[in-house]
Amino acid sequence: MDAMAPAPRPPLGNAVDAAEPALATPSGKPGAAVGTMKLTRKAVLSRAKATELGSVRKLNCWGSRLTDISICHELPNIQVITFSVNNISDLEPVSQCQHLTELYLRKNRIASLTELFYLKKLPHLRILWLSENPCCGPDPHRYRMTVLRNLPSLQKLDNQLVTEEELSHALLEGEEITAPPAKLDLDNCCQNTTTESSGTDFTVESENELMNFSLEETNKIRQQLGMKPVPRDRFSSFSPRDMDGNQKNRNNILNAILLLLEDLDLEGLEVVHQTSGNKLQALQKKELHEER
Repeated sequence: MDAMAPAPRPPLGNAVDAAEPALATPSGKPGAAVGTMKLTRKAVLSRAKATELGSVRKLNCWGSRLTDISICHELPNIQVITFSVNNISDLEPVSQCQHLTELYLRKNRIASLTELFYLKKLPHLRILWLSENPCCGPDPHRYRMTVLRNLPSLQKLDNQLVTEEELSHALLEGEEITAPPAKLDLDNCCQNTTTESSGTDFTVESENELMNFSLEETNKIRQQLGMKPVPRDRFSSFSPRDMDGNQKNRNNILNAILLLLEDLDLEGLEVVHQTSGNKLQALQKKELHEER
């Protein structure tokens, strides 16, 4: 998984309260392409449970259809960001996050590896998940060598540990990126793009994509553990149209976890039990502290 996340599957993050505002709003920038979804200050503070942007350390916006993450310019102390499963194509805003150590960007719309130019400015970045983007191309070896050539301080790339041998090969086989990517004039294109609905309104297509993605994630993990893949008819035990977007995400994650539990032995279940118990105690202590 991407880290937590999932994020690595990326960090999963905490479930969002029903009253939480939408993570993104259609951009109001004059001339901007219709359908742009901008991550807002209010949404960041709500999701991070913070009172000011400078105090935000972790941010999880998995599966929020984001395209505009310019708010990252105002997150100088952020350390972990989960932006997987969105529509992000520009990484320039992330270049301002000088304390960033983990970045999860899997399954976005990053078209070119030249976007790595912006990540080269992050001195503490150690974990990057970039797979399933157009920039990865048809040659996984070339992709990995190029990423490591430009980000040699990474310890883990796409949920795989980086080795000293790989770093040596990357110096010879990877492409060095020395300039930022050329940007299209977005103000004069895509004017007829269909308007996006609010962050909680999912179409049938996006529901199916979310289901397929979660099933794919589950089976990837099962494959790594030597387990058989789960058929689709066993994966879904709920009606996605009866829930809002956040509830769907949470139920898909729970479904994946429960299916994995079926194949764990006693030792594995004990590990899960202990880990979840520690997490529960930590959350309970935090709630008690906030109430005081």
